[in-house]
Amino acid sequence: MNTPALSGKVGLVVGVANKRSLSWAIAQAAAHEGASLTLTYQGERLEENVRELCASLADPLILPCDVTSEEQLDLVFTEIDRKHGGLDFLVHGAAFAERDDLSRPFTETSRDGFRKALDVSAYSLIALARRAAPLMEKRGGGSMLTLTYLGSNRVFPNYNVMGVAKAALEASVRYLAAELGPRNIRVNAISAGPVKTLAASGIAGFSSILQTYRDRSPLRRTVEGSDVADAAIFLLGPAGRAVTAEVLMVDGGFHAVGV
Repeated sequence: MNTPALSGKVGLVVGVANKRSLSWAIAQAAAHEGASLTLTYQGERLEENVRELCASLADPLILPCDVTSEEQLDLVFTEIDRKHGGLDFLVHGAAFAERDDLSRPFTETSRDGFRKALDVSAYSLIALARRAAPLMEKRGGGSMLTLTYLGSNRVFPNYNVMGVAKAALEASVRYLAAELGPRNIRVNAISAGPVKTLAASGIAGFSSILQTYRDRSPLRRTVEGSDVADAAIFLLGPAGRAVTAEVLMVDGGFHAVGV
């Protein structure tokens, strides 16, 4: 019998909102592969959702984490270090943009909305990585993974400031990978095709984007959370040990299609 890919590993998953979250799909797959997990929730509104989901996991650590709060970020890693004495992998699924900044013309993006989108969606990876790296060194290295989208380098209707934030996120992956590689820490991203998540519900015309993927992607289908989760296990586990600074496309091949 094969040993589970993440057996004995300690992981942190940030960005679970509900059962449709890609972060949750990855958390489930990681738990199935033997990982001990910490999951965070953003505010009291989402706490009940996350705790209800985590009832299916084996003794997870569940903590509040507003990724814009230095104090809450510090507490998360203090608690992980206290319970596990280190960290093997990090999954970053936090993203946010004001609904108005997604729906109105891009030239009308508010200054505060731009700042908030970049802070939550891109800078938070840097803030997490800074705290995760010392805990990963305790375990001999580790893997960091974030979630992005093709809107980082192509224009999609009503994606607007989030596309800019995802572009910054992907650049951050490369810079973090270069800096942390000598410490045996890998940093990658998965660029997933559109999935019906809570975040996607804020994008006007999302259903038409889904249909376009069904019509034009080489696989003639959209992707599911399990598709993304399986790719994540590859990048987080030993099979991906030589992969870093990569944006892995998990979108049915849509990114390769012209017309």
